Amino acid sequence: MTLTDIRPNMDHWQERVDLAAAFRWTVRLNMHEAVANHFSLSINEDGTRFLMNPNQMHFSRIKASDLIVVDANDPASMEGPDAPDPTAWGLHGGMHKFCAHARCAMHVHSPYATALAALADSTLPPVDQNGCMFYDRVVVDGDYGGLAFEEEGERCARMFDDPKKKVMVMGNHGIMVLGDTVADTFNRMFYFERACQTYMLALQTGKPLRLIPDDIAEKTAREIEEYPEQDERHLSELKAILDEEGSNYAS
Repeated sequence: MTLTDIRPNMDHWQERVDLAAAFRWTVRLNMHEAVANHFSLSINEDGTRFLMNPNQMHFSRIKASDLIVVDANDPASMEGPDAPDPTAWGLHGGMHKFCAHARCAMHVHSPYATALAALADSTLPPVDQNGCMFYDRVVVDGDYGGLAFEEEGERCARMFDDPKKKVMVMGNHGIMVLGDTVADTFNRMFYFERACQTYMLALQTGKPLRLIPDDIAEKTAREIEEYPEQDERHLSELKAILDEEGSNYAS
């Protein structure tokens, strides 16, 4: 008996496992929003067909086999008991349809990044090494337009007009993080939240910030981008921990 016999229509199994692990760890890091928020991963060449979490299932319970296939060009994707909710369809459908470098998209309302999104100035200055990762690589959207239905999703997607920029601070909302793979995207999301945490803690002291010079911040960002395999090893270690604990994420 083959895996296909056991799990019909479970193509892209390794990608499903990686996504499920990302959901589980997002909960552990307290970056989730209960049964809201979504992760998606393209599975065809033009990116318009993608895996994502079923409608309003808690991140802590999601398994590889739970993930559904959505087609941004097919309204029938909105049919069925596990079909994505309208905001998932609007935001992630928009990303995969209108943003060429959105192979993987992770949207969260994580605490520190969302606090940044609530500030009048939602830019993230380079106050530490993690912050340098995102120097001149973040889109700041200051025009919150309500729930992300199709029109809002397309508007946000079209703001990613520079392939170098793979994080959006969605003003008064949260963040959208893009990447090439699950490992790449999750790693970026994790470090953006860490950078926001450091910045928020530094602001709370009320003391002047010591900013890293622009040229050093840019140099550091490029060095981190070229650092070998860090994102893959990060996710691999997280999956190893889940496996050691007997988690069912990969089922």
